[in-house]
Parts: sequence; structure tokens; C-alpha cells
Amino acid sequence: MKNLIVIILLTVAAIYAPLAQDHEIIETTFKVFGNCDQCKARIEKTVKIHEVKYAKWNKSTKMLKVAFENSITADSLQRRLAEVGHDTEKYKAKDETYNALPKCCLYRDNSKTH
Repeated sequence: MKNLIVIILLTVAAIYAPLAQDHEIIETTFKVFGNCDQCKARIEKTVKIHEVKYAKWNKSTKMLKVAFENSITADSLQRRLAEVGHDTEKYKAKDETYNALPKCCLYRDNSKTH
């Protein structure tokens, strides 16, 4: 009986231990290039992962404001954005990925928005 109680307590502790970890929330802003509402949706969706608590891209300023747990980095978010075709301050999207974006989203040659 004593062993059963110990096993139950260890199981409960193992399940709840990860939940007890407090993650510091980091807020930052960085430039992400894009043109339109489709870009906005893609940018915000790309960084919408479990660790991100808030993400809002401003089409006029091209700035993404993001709040995320310290278990990830702003650098990793910028890499994710480049992987879907959006240049950031630190990373440039591959040309083939960028060229696959809808025409209205091609910000390198045409900065006009709609």
C-alpha cells in the first residue's frame, strides 16, 4: 500500500511539474516586410505558436509587436517568417519562397499596398 501511494505521488508530480514552470514573457518589436492584409494574416499566423502570447503586425510601419515566453527567441520567430516568404531585419526569405507568394504580397519590387 505504501508503494502504491509513492507511485501515485510521483506520477502526479511528474504530470504537474512542467505546468509549474513560470516562463518570463518577453515583448519586442521588429520589422517584417509585407504589403497587404494577406501578408498580415500570414505573418501573424506564422508566429502563432504555443509560446507566443500576442502578435500584431502593422501594415503601415511593417513592424511586428510580439510577446512570447522566454523558452523561444525573437531570432527563431524571424527565421520562421523568412521560411514563409517574409524578409525580416535579420533574415531574407529564399527567392523561390518569396516568388511563390501571391502577386499582391511581392513587397521587394512593389511597396504599394491594397
